[in-house]
Amino acid sequence: MKYRLLGNTGLRVSELCLGTMTFGGKGWAKMIGTLDQEAVDTIVKRSIDAGINFIDTANVYSEGWSEELTGQSIKNLGLDRHKLVLATKVRGQMGDGPNDSGLTRKHILWQVEASLRRLGTDYIDLYQIHSFDPLTPWQETLWALDDLVKSGKVRYIGASNLAAWQLATALDFAHYTRVAPFVSLQAYYTIAGRDLEREIVPLLLNQKVGLLVWSPLAGGFLSGKFRRDNTPAEGTRRTGFDFPPVDKERGYNIIDALEPMAKAREASIAQLALAWLLHQPVVTSVIIGANKMEQLEDNLKSIAATFTPDELKKLDAVSKLPAEYPGWMIQFTGFDRQVEWPVERQMPD
Repeated sequence: MKYRLLGNTGLRVSELCLGTMTFGGKGWAKMIGTLDQEAVDTIVKRSIDAGINFIDTANVYSEGWSEELTGQSIKNLGLDRHKLVLATKVRGQMGDGPNDSGLTRKHILWQVEASLRRLGTDYIDLYQIHSFDPLTPWQETLWALDDLVKSGKVRYIGASNLAAWQLATALDFAHYTRVAPFVSLQAYYTIAGRDLEREIVPLLLNQKVGLLVWSPLAGGFLSGKFRRDNTPAEGTRRTGFDFPPVDKERGYNIIDALEPMAKAREASIAQLALAWLLHQPVVTSVIIGANKMEQLEDNLKSIAATFTPDELKKLDAVSKLPAEYPGWMIQFTGFDRQVEWPVERQMPD
């Protein structure tokens, strides 16, 4: 297992992160997984033994039960809490009242205490906002989060599921008011869904913000169970929960390209889909989740997979996004300001 710096910090996190959405199974999370404490302990132990030091959960996963199972597992296994990087989130609906969701100071301070209690710890390494709150000003949210950092209850703060302009606004506010900035963004990114590359990836690289990838197998589409001419068995995740959205035609072209590479390595398509992400410079850690031990074992092997330059070019060609404005215009007009000069102007694809 390799370890990478979390954004512009000195904190090392494993390149694979254990996701816990499969823990529990209350509410909408039943569609993802229903692991009980015994199964959770087994999954966590194997992950730690493989070198993973990074665990990601959220208060809304199984209505808080995922956090409870995670915290109990750390206790059951006798793990050294200080060797772990524990991440959770705030923003989602945690009750029926009008103030039981959002990024208000009231909700954040309530939920951080609830998460600490459920996790059985006195601090959270990475506290992330789960998405944007259109009703709460950034200053209210960031001042509340900064107070948590100063209090020691939270070590770092991160964001998730933001648009580029939203993240840029928050980073700008943090810089000029000297409050704790977001050090990471948790976002959907996969070889079958590269939308992040249009605006967010350049922002992350420019501002040295780490990227934590959720649903790296596109909701199971890249698990190896899906083929152009094959209907997956009933009960497969996407047969009942077709999310995140995938351009199926492009996705099948990607699978067609990955399949011979996987066979040549005696690897799975899932392993290579994860490995592709680990080859992207913007990626800090890839969040993997599992309902079964064999899924976890397969995902863990992704850290050993490599590609030749030609293979990476082939995968890029089959998965790249269609050109959009202003990207193609920036490329078109930037020909005369390249490090290697002179270069020939290229027409946009």
